[in-house]
Amino acid sequence: MQGSIAFQTIQTIRPALNELSHNIWSNPEGPYEEYQASKWTADILRQAGFHVDTGICSLPTAIMAKWGSGRPVIGFMGEYDALPGLSQEAVPEKRPVSHQSYGHGCGHNLLCAAHVGAVIGLKEEMERTGCPGTIVFYGCPGEEVLTGKPFMAREHAFDDLDLAISFHPATVNFVFQGINAGIHSVEFHYKGKSAHAGADPQNGRSALDALELTNVGAQYLREHVTEDVRIHYIIKEGGTAPNIVPDKASSWYMVRALHMDNLNSVYNRLVKTAQGAASMTETDVDVCYLGGCYPTMQNQVLAGLVYDCMKQIPWERFDDKDKEFARALTADISEGCKNASALFQIEKGGLLYEGIRPMKASNSSGSFDMGDVCHIVPAIMFSTACRPVGVPNHHWRTTASSGSGIGERGMINAAKIMALFGIRAMTDPAILENARKEFLRSMNGQAYHCPIPPGASPTKPSI
Repeated sequence: MQGSIAFQTIQTIRPALNELSHNIWSNPEGPYEEYQASKWTADILRQAGFHVDTGICSLPTAIMAKWGSGRPVIGFMGEYDALPGLSQEAVPEKRPVSHQSYGHGCGHNLLCAAHVGAVIGLKEEMERTGCPGTIVFYGCPGEEVLTGKPFMAREHAFDDLDLAISFHPATVNFVFQGINAGIHSVEFHYKGKSAHAGADPQNGRSALDALELTNVGAQYLREHVTEDVRIHYIIKEGGTAPNIVPDKASSWYMVRALHMDNLNSVYNRLVKTAQGAASMTETDVDVCYLGGCYPTMQNQVLAGLVYDCMKQIPWERFDDKDKEFARALTADISEGCKNASALFQIEKGGLLYEGIRPMKASNSSGSFDMGDVCHIVPAIMFSTACRPVGVPNHHWRTTASSGSGIGERGMINAAKIMALFGIRAMTDPAILENARKEFLRSMNGQAYHCPIPPGASPTKPSI
């Protein structure tokens, strides 16, 4: 049976995968600061016989690990960065870890370990069966700021791939088929002239006024954009005291859209809004582009393959301890979780999903920097249940789930799915051919252009 060797290997190395996941979860690191996570990941892959390069693409925490030779070449997209403000113990009530700013509220500890398990399992099956082909594991930094893979794409890290796959933790088991929004991220830094706000305000030029006028302009801009567009922001700096005209102010904006043309158009209009606000207030504005990513473009040939793999693997089932943890974790949001349970038709009102969602295209205004990879090679994303239904992503409850047995089982399921996907793609040339044909039709003669400008370096956001 295809996959049996890979599945057994994943089970054998399960303690090592759990240790890797737990270590990353217990030591959360922010975007482009994943020094421990990348080291631990590189170490386990070297021990498994992979040739590992670290610090690739001028990114200290980026990894490329290879094994095998010849075609096809399949890429597995690991990640390991955490989110600010989501520190949490693996308990069902909010309990941040002392002196810990970040937390894995997106489950990237599970994401990383699942891809590691998949490539090691796939390698073992290929070795024993004599299957040709090349496995490439990527440790991709900075996904939470949606620029890690674009920086790697700018340096042509993915150009030699034939296929790529990415897993992301979720509340249900499903294959991505719709579009996830692309994004541009930008900071506006305003410079004005300080003055006493009471005694001589006429001599001041308020950087904060310029910032607020930009925000007002952005609100009016919302009326004149397509429905797929999202605009959101925070104020990072707004002055020091109300009786001092602020000479410095800054904001951080993100613009999202399902289509690249809309994304670029709205971003350019937003920049003009900031420049106009600076002109109105006689201040200056520096536009600091932080980076961006393409919308996703899922390959339906590969989507069908992942769906078939989901139906064939031996699934991990949640036990009574997992179910009790899920009930406790969602006790104060039980109504919403009950509604989610009914929506997903979970038996007896349970909170942990164990089925496979039907294949259905659904767009989302959420973003993944996997979109850039999707526009370079045929690629697909999927998810497994790693937290209770109704628990939102980017939340302390997700951090707790990512450090629990619930997350572990979802991680192991994902590793098996990806390993079987790799085996099927390695041994059936028609999959590669058909996926490539669909990719070329979808691109329709267009070329990928990295949104990260030449010479730009990653920005590590402050928290």
